[in-house]
Parts: sequence; structure tokens; C-alpha cells
Amino acid sequence: MDELPDRPLAGILLRLLSGVLFTGMMVCVKGASEATPLGQIVFFRSIFALLPVVLFLAWRREFPAGLATRRPGGHLLRSGLGAAAMFASFAALALLPVAEATLLAQLTPVLMALGGILLLRERLTLHRAAALLLALAGVAVLILPNLGADEASLAGYLLALLAALLTAGALLTVRRISRTETPGAIAFYFILMSALAGLATWPLGWAVLTGPQLWLLMLAGLFGGAAHICMTLALRYAEVSRLAPFEYLALIWPVLADLVIFGLAPSVGFLLALPLVLAGAILAAFEGRRIRWPRRR
Repeated sequence: MDELPDRPLAGILLRLLSGVLFTGMMVCVKGASEATPLGQIVFFRSIFALLPVVLFLAWRREFPAGLATRRPGGHLLRSGLGAAAMFASFAALALLPVAEATLLAQLTPVLMALGGILLLRERLTLHRAAALLLALAGVAVLILPNLGADEASLAGYLLALLAALLTAGALLTVRRISRTETPGAIAFYFILMSALAGLATWPLGWAVLTGPQLWLLMLAGLFGGAAHICMTLALRYAEVSRLAPFEYLALIWPVLADLVIFGLAPSVGFLLALPLVLAGAILAAFEGRRIRWPRRR
């Protein structure tokens, strides 16, 4: 596959757009969660995300030839972990403000660093130790005030932490299989597995969708699929080091969504936890960039 030219401005703009689209997806999921079962949300979010992803792969002439795989077991593990992470993340969104759920998702690079130490026998460096300590401090600042006071929020925090852990496991798997598998195949099989997992919950009872609910679910899928495409292109046009500062700028959109759409101001715990969690995530990401993992283009 031909390499795309270095276009840092395009990469940065696409990364910013992906943050807006991901926030739009989360707002739609949160809005639909009031009257729609979790598995049904996962199914519709995934099935509608297939449309932009397949169109993108066809435009790049990677469909269906690009879906060929030499690592079906790796795809199964990555997709299973990713689908479980989606269930946990959407369940957390039903209980938490969008900004808090998004902040806890920033723990993923920290948990990846921990997983690299425990599972891949990577070294415990000073950067990684500092990242873990900062992230743990941030989580404590966010969660401890709600212990014993708000059971719904506590459940949401635990689900968000589980989602971050599962996402880290999925991305560690991506590290292994990306040496032979295309990004398109990895994304396609993950979305397909998530759709099947959501469909499997149908016997448990799905809601009869109203017009607004159906629109929210359709938009959640389209926003999610488009966000993934923008993120993929951003990483092709610009180096990870150039995009890193804009990873955390994306937290602005969830805060604005809470304020404007849901009428929720950031909590004191969120404001105190924000710099700690972000500092830990930045340190973990910086350490990760020092390891030159192969990247398919």
C-alpha cells in the first residue's frame, strides 16, 4: 500500500473532527439509553457504523480483498475484548456525565503500559511508574467522594474503569496482529463482532423504537464509524507525536456537551482529577512512543 504524504495540518484537523464525532456518538448513546436496552444500543451502533467503514474501505480499494486475514484467532480476541469494552462503556454512559466517562477512558494508555509490563514483559520505567501513580491519584480523587453516597455513579465509575481495562487489552492485541493485518480488517471484524454480540441480546427483550430513538441509534453508528475513519486518516497524515496534544484537547467537547445538552456542570472531583489523569496518560503515551511498534500503511 502506498504511503500517504506527510500532511500534519490535515492530520490535526482530522483528529479534532474525530473528537467531535466521538462526542456526538456518546451523546446519542446517552440519549438513547434512557429507553433502549444496552444490547440493542450496541447492535444499532455497530450495524450503522459498518456503512461508513465499508464505504471507506471500498474507496481505498481494500474491500473485500483487504479483509483477508492470517490471524483469525487474533481478530477473535481483539474483537471480543473490544465488544465487551463497548458494552461496559455504554453502560457507564447511562450512569455518568459524558465528560467523566470520557476522562476515565483516558486511562487506556496507562493500563496498556501496565499490561505491557505484566503480559509482554516490558520494563517498569520511571515514566510508567509515574504514569500509574498519577492515574491512580486521579481516579481516587474522582471516585472517593462518591463512595457510599451515590451508588449509581459508583457503578458507572466501575463500568468505565472496566471499559478502559478491556480497551487496553484490545489495543495490546492490536499491537500483536497489526504486523500482518490491515487496519481495515481489524476495524471491520471488531464492528461485526460487536453487532453480533448486541444481536445475541435480542431474546432478552428489545424495545420497540420510536422515531427519535431510531434516529439517535442511527446517528450513534454513523458518528462512530466516521470518527474511526477520521482517526485512521489522521494517523496516516501526521505522526503520533504531532497529534498527541490534540488527543486531550478532545475532552473539551464532552464538557460542552454536558453543559449545553444535559445541563450538567463539571463536578469538583472531575476538575481535580482532570490534570492528574491527563498527566498520567501523557506520560504513558510518551513512553509508548519510545517503543517503535510497526505500523501498517
